[in-house]
Order: sequence, then C-alpha cells, then structure tokens
Amino acid sequence: MAVAEQIRPTTDALLKTGGPKRPANMGQYVRWALLFLGGILMVMPIAYMISTSLKWPHEIYNLKLIPEEPTIENYTFVLEDGRFYWWFLNSIIIALITTICNVLFDSLVGYTLCKFRFPGRYIIFIAILSTLMIPTEMLVIPWYLMSQQFGWLDSYWGIMFPGLMTAFGTFLMKQFFETVPDDFIEAARIDGLNELQIWWTVAMPLVKPALAALAIFVFLGNWTAFIWPLIVTNSVEMYTLPVGLSSFGDEADVAWELIMTGAAISTIPTLIVFLIFQRFIIRGVVMAGLKG
Repeated sequence: MAVAEQIRPTTDALLKTGGPKRPANMGQYVRWALLFLGGILMVMPIAYMISTSLKWPHEIYNLKLIPEEPTIENYTFVLEDGRFYWWFLNSIIIALITTICNVLFDSLVGYTLCKFRFPGRYIIFIAILSTLMIPTEMLVIPWYLMSQQFGWLDSYWGIMFPGLMTAFGTFLMKQFFETVPDDFIEAARIDGLNELQIWWTVAMPLVKPALAALAIFVFLGNWTAFIWPLIVTNSVEMYTLPVGLSSFGDEADVAWELIMTGAAISTIPTLIVFLIFQRFIIRGVVMAGLKG
C-alpha cells in the first residue's frame, strides 16, 4: 500500500500533463530554425519600409534599419496632402465593389456549373479555366480599346470591369459547392424554393470559408493593383493608392521616403483584414485542394 501511495501522485501528474513529453529531435530544431529564418525574410521588407518612412531624405540610402534621426514629418506631409485621401477613397470603393461582385457572380456561376446538369457545362468550365493561362499583359490592349470605345476611360467602371468576375473565383466556388449534398438542394426544391432562394439560403451558408477566402484574395488583389489603373486613368483624382504613390517622384528625383510612408499607411487595412480572416484563407485554400 505504501508503494502504491507513492506511485499514485506520479501517475496522476502524468495523466494531467498528457504523459511524458518526447524530447524534440534534431529534425524539429532544423524545421524551427528554417521557419524562423523564413519569418525574418518575410518581415524584413515591411520593417525596412517602416524604417525608411521615418528617415530624412539624406538618410534614404543609409541601409541601417534604425534611423539615426527618426522623424514623423513624412507622415505629416502625406496626411496633409489632400490627394492621398482621394486615392485612399478610390482604392476602398474599387476594392469593395469588385469584391462584392466577385462573391456574387463567381458563386452564381460556380453553383450553376456544379448543381445543374445541362449539355456543354464541362466545355464551359474548361473554357473558363483556360483563361487562367492568358497573361494579364496580353489582355491590357483589348481592355483599353473596349474602355475607349465605350467611354470608360478615367472612371471607376473602367478600372473595375476587368475584375468583376474571375476564373479563379469560379473554380474555387465550384469546388466548394461540390461538398454541398444534393439532398439539401432537392429538399429545398420540394419545399417550393426557387433556384435563387436555394443558392442564397441553402448553398451559400455552407460554403462560408470559400466566400471569405475569395473575398480576401479579391480585396487584396484590387487594393494593390497597379498596371491597369495606371493605364486607364488620366486625372490625378482618379488614381488609386499604388498609382498615386508612384507620383511622389519624377525622372530626376524619387521621394522614396514619401512613397514608403504612403505604402506603410496603405498597408494598415490589408494587415487588419488578414489578421482577422487569416484562418479563413488557410481553411479555404486547404479545403479547395483536398476537394479538388
């Protein structure tokens, strides 16, 4: 009994802690070291951006991460520039509208291709996927000619129309709608719901991870878009943030400190969105790969 009483506390402690812990092997240490180095490489550009935004112009080419004479004059100059607020507002409007349109249109097309049986649907799906192989640079000229002919140059619509629906979003939503049981759809039809009601009230709530991931991808993509907004806009008031920030310099001189300051400020919304919804990004990508 005495031996049993001595052993019992040790056994209870092991049960509470989940048993004896295995020591980490060399492979785990190597993986941790690689992850740590990879994290540093990913964070360094952001750290250098913030560091440069706190430097005076004569310190720009000093590669020290910590400025010798930190200043917030760059932030004051950028925030006092009325154009920056226009660029910020333009980017918000374009990114939000494009994201909403992608979530609606891509999910509609994905639902139709997944849950409806009609001749040629596989051909249509393959045709949509084939557009992913076309480089964006090859589409710029047709987009510009269309914008010119329809009078869309230097307008919100001209900036947004190429991205209101994407092949990637259609593929992602179709893959997720495959996970929705057909029995749910048939039961809703028996209850008298029309197809739009079934799509909105039955299917959409079941694919929330895909919707969240798609919304984040589209928002970030449009927030950072540069080439097409630069081509289709003419007036400074219609610039988006990436295009507007590039105007802080000319051929003779580039105000890198102001560009980095504007970039640091414009990064805040993307960081907030990512930190809040990062779990949806990971889950959406992983599940799309597994179900594909």
